[in-house]
Amino acid sequence: MKQLDELLVRIQGLQEELEAEYRARREELARRRLELADNFLRQQRRYKIGLFRYLRRTRLLVILTAPVVHIGWIPFLLMDLFVTVYQAICFPVYGIPKVRRSDYMVFDRTDLPYLNLIEKINCFYCSYGNGVAAYTREVAARTEQYWCPIKHARRIRQAHDRYPHFFDFGDGEAFRAGLERLRRQYGQDDAPETAHKAHKPD
Repeated sequence: MKQLDELLVRIQGLQEELEAEYRARREELARRRLELADNFLRQQRRYKIGLFRYLRRTRLLVILTAPVVHIGWIPFLLMDLFVTVYQAICFPVYGIPKVRRSDYMVFDRTDLPYLNLIEKINCFYCSYGNGVAAYTREVAARTEQYWCPIKHARRIRQAHDRYPHFFDFGDGEAFRAGLERLRRQYGQDDAPETAHKAHKPD
């Protein structure tokens, strides 16, 4: 019985040593990760240009046109508000799944350590403007798929992802036979089936 107790004490001691070693290694790993992160941050900050030097190196015409660029905040904000309200009211009526606005609003570039304040503001603005444009485009594409999924007679540049699945221009039979089915083909992340499949009889 005494030997068993001694063995249990030794086992407990070994477990404590193992836990202490594991804790020490975990702390060492965390410290090394922090050092690497600090080194990376210092390296990135080497490429940062101060505000005064940045402005001094910027052409006068670029500075003078900056207000024209940034006045775009107004239409972008209004468009963002309108599109959000529009799909909130109309899409449930039509049975169209709403577009996730958050999928198009990404602002991670403002965290980059080599950007100064002006560059971070510019990056935030560009991210927002292009995000609103992409968000609006997808809402408009889903609306077009519901109301008028017909290809144009002329080739259009950079059509949205849903456009290739629309009915051919002038194919009234396919349009009438497949419109209701195409209207139901809204996956949140899936493209609709092709138009020629959409109007095939069951």
